[in-house]
Amino acid sequence: MTIETGRFNPNFTLRHQGIEGCARAFYNLTEPDLISHALRRGEGELGIGGTLLVNTGKFTGRSPKDKHVVVSPTTEDNVWWERNRRMDRASFDVLHADMLAHAKGRDLYVQDLYGGADLEYRIKVRIVSELTWHNLFIRHLLIRPDRAELDSFVADFTIINLPSFFADPVRHGCRTETVIAIDFDRKLLLIAGTEYAGENKKGVFTILNYLLPDRDVMPMHCSANHAPGDPVDTAIFFGLSGTGKTTLSADPNRTLIGDDEHGWCSSGIFNFEGGCYAKTIHLSPETEPEIYAATYKFSTVIENMVYDEQTKELDFADDRLTVNMRSAYPMHYISNASQSGLAGHPKHIVMLTCDAFGVMPPIARLTPAQAMYHFLSGFTSKAAGTERGVTEPEPTFSTCFGAPFLPRRPEVYGKLLRDKIATYGATCWLVNTGWTGGAHGQGQRMPIAATRALLTAALNGSLSTQTFRKDPNFGFEVPVTVPGVDAALLDPRSTWADPVAYDRAARKLVDMFADNFGQFLPHIDSDVREVLIS
Repeated sequence: MTIETGRFNPNFTLRHQGIEGCARAFYNLTEPDLISHALRRGEGELGIGGTLLVNTGKFTGRSPKDKHVVVSPTTEDNVWWERNRRMDRASFDVLHADMLAHAKGRDLYVQDLYGGADLEYRIKVRIVSELTWHNLFIRHLLIRPDRAELDSFVADFTIINLPSFFADPVRHGCRTETVIAIDFDRKLLLIAGTEYAGENKKGVFTILNYLLPDRDVMPMHCSANHAPGDPVDTAIFFGLSGTGKTTLSADPNRTLIGDDEHGWCSSGIFNFEGGCYAKTIHLSPETEPEIYAATYKFSTVIENMVYDEQTKELDFADDRLTVNMRSAYPMHYISNASQSGLAGHPKHIVMLTCDAFGVMPPIARLTPAQAMYHFLSGFTSKAAGTERGVTEPEPTFSTCFGAPFLPRRPEVYGKLLRDKIATYGATCWLVNTGWTGGAHGQGQRMPIAATRALLTAALNGSLSTQTFRKDPNFGFEVPVTVPGVDAALLDPRSTWADPVAYDRAARKLVDMFADNFGQFLPHIDSDVREVLIS
């Protein structure tokens, strides 16, 4: 018989969900107990300030090619099958049964949490973890109910994560021994064969990204902040990992709403999460003081970082384990974080790209049609380590700046963005945090100080008063001069030692844009056709 510990709804136990035979079930343990259990189980080490130092082993990033969705009458016509692998119901059922059999005799850790800060649209999620530190991680990253709410908590969706279970591709209908499989009808997500904790939160994103469009809510892979004391003055930042999304939204002069995923509904925007999952490579107290400080606060999960074995001092420059080293911590560890996770309609929409070609300017102003074009294009460079097999910046088009998390076709999200901009208005910007003076390997990374200065000017309105030029390659508007920013940065061609080489790189990138956008031509309106890059 399973020994149950913690606070939970007695009418909604693991047994009620068909999960039987585990040795002990620990429900909704708080941070001190989770750390104590993790240390006792040898899952990590205690770091400075009471952090938990962990290593994810073989996988230090997401496994998007191992993500599967169960095919059913409700999903057949609603899922973007070009990016989501099919799994039949019978295979999913076998996988589910085998994972439950694997869990027998083991200790399991359970967290009952919310996804979404808006009471009208949030979902209740139960996460069942084999690893204690995964439970601590997701407790940080999602929204924690009041303790009294746990007494009647019944989950809408359940995630079961067993890293020590390895799938059989033949038996389970998957690609490899690593599998992330979701059945939207049964409201169940299974994760196996990977210790990378990010799969837990990305799973919740996938669920919300599937459900919310049916309610006229746009789910967005973006960070967000607002002016101090003024949640109406809101900005959102689209961008994949490594583009600066977390760093730039954590501006000490603005209030952080959230750093990774939000919804845009009729009343404004809302955060999906209750915490942050920040990259720590080259983190410093000078450039990112709040995020840096969080790496030394109690219960922060420090993932895949090299540290001194005796002093436990973190090495922010040593990337021998991965460049995708991370810290996970609750939102309130950021001093200027929003307490509600809610804000008004965005006044500014910022699309972050990491241009490894060194072609794009550091900032450009977009028309609504251009915003739609660049949103669907989602051009960036995959940061090294964020996905398996990516070892250096790799130019890519990630539709809607979040293709790995989109269960529906991109046009669904693109049209929602277009409609929201048309209804509520917003100024749209494209910001390049990638390279200047040459491509990756020859040029230099865009100075973060310049990026911050340009964004500050954009968000406070002063940038719109400057003189702009039309970019000859992409057609968007680029400021000619901005106070406090080297004018040469605003003209990328001038930063190259060989302007002819710049022209060749620009032509190559323009052609890549045109080739990629061909897939959307049957689905776009005339205003977007008018701004096509060719």
